[in-house]
Amino acid sequence: MQDSFVHRGKRKILVEYLRQRMGISDENVLSAMNDVPRHLFIESIFEDYAYEDRAFPILAHQTISHPSTVAEQSELLQVRQGEKILEIGTGCGYQTAVLLAMKAHVYTVERQKDLFDFSKKKFRELGLYPKFQSFGDGFAGLPTFAPFDKILVTCGASVLPLELLKQLKVGGKMVIPLGPTDEQILYRFTKVSITEFEKEEFGAYKFVPMLGNTNQ
Repeated sequence: MQDSFVHRGKRKILVEYLRQRMGISDENVLSAMNDVPRHLFIESIFEDYAYEDRAFPILAHQTISHPSTVAEQSELLQVRQGEKILEIGTGCGYQTAVLLAMKAHVYTVERQKDLFDFSKKKFRELGLYPKFQSFGDGFAGLPTFAPFDKILVTCGASVLPLELLKQLKVGGKMVIPLGPTDEQILYRFTKVSITEFEKEEFGAYKFVPMLGNTNQ
């Protein structure tokens, strides 16, 4: 699959939809969404619909999130160029690519081996370079590389992963969906001090569940 004029045109329409209909105002996010070819991260049978605001099935019974969800989570993270970001749930790599397009240094963790292998190959094909890509348990984070400026969790956790909060810098932010499998609430935690956090709530979403350990 190539990135054609048609694809780029559809991306422009998607970006206008995100701006006008979904209220995304962070130009850094909108520019990244305009740059990243989402159709290259999904199966070719969905290619014609890649720039609609839809989720699609990917490997390991997971899904690629709606573009509006990717844009909202990215906006809530308030990414600045050169920041160190821990992403939990690489998936097919689309959200990772958006963060890289926002000039962040991305450290990403995936527990499904099929998706880890797929995203690694995809990054190589597209010339994308996360700082570190790990096959492992997202609940454990990446303590070796901590602390992080920002943490983005792209799967729904039934309980707040305290280990991840420990790996956040003071002043840093974590965006995470929390709640039962059928519906989660999207939260943003800001680390005010070593032991204190501010919590903000941003409405109901449906994410694939966050699972412990790893799946070979």
